[in-house]
Amino acid sequence: MTTSTSPTSSSSPLAERLDGVRAGIADAARAAGRRPEELTTIVVTKFHPASLVRELAALGVRDVGENRHQEAQAKAAELSDLGLRWHFVGQLQSKKARQVRAYADVIHSIDRMSLVEALRSDEAEVDCFVQLNLTSDPGRGGVSDRDLEPLVERVLETPGLRLLGVMAVAPLDEDARAAFARVRSASDRVVAIEPRADKISAGMSQDYAAAIAEGATHLRIGTAITGNRPPHG
Repeated sequence: MTTSTSPTSSSSPLAERLDGVRAGIADAARAAGRRPEELTTIVVTKFHPASLVRELAALGVRDVGENRHQEAQAKAAELSDLGLRWHFVGQLQSKKARQVRAYADVIHSIDRMSLVEALRSDEAEVDCFVQLNLTSDPGRGGVSDRDLEPLVERVLETPGLRLLGVMAVAPLDEDARAAFARVRSASDRVVAIEPRADKISAGMSQDYAAAIAEGATHLRIGTAITGNRPPHG
């Protein structure tokens, strides 16, 4: 979904939340001296039913994000008639890589060499982001800052992958604007290697304005649009 300031035609709670986020994104973009049209909003529908995704599509959403393979695979199959662009935004096991390639248009979470190799393909390219770990915890998703360039270079030389840029999640214990400034710096390093890989996937429901201020191009927004997630097993 590319952001739009035009109101949706429905007055449902979902439509109202979507309109509210669209307006917030437009305001944040203008405050940063940017155009709202530069931004792509990915609505993350984790744990929500396929019926909600169908409602979102009726409201003009075209970019949908999921972070669990089994759920994403099922929704993509059920909603194949809608022409949606599916973004896989969660941690990806190497053994599931080829299955995710089959339905995902964009993979946001490439964080290690073994995953790059698992995604290697002589078939059509899949768009991707290299995920940067902004914490000192190696258990968190993402490549360490010192290993960013080698991973980027491996992605660029691997058939079947087209690097869009860098992705990150702001740590809860750090000011979001400061965290995203580090992502912008990492993006500059990626662009120095591949000028076309200038996209930044950053910003969620609680911090998208800070991400926009620091150059984010792709926002991953869930509950601010979808509402609270339903109970799940």
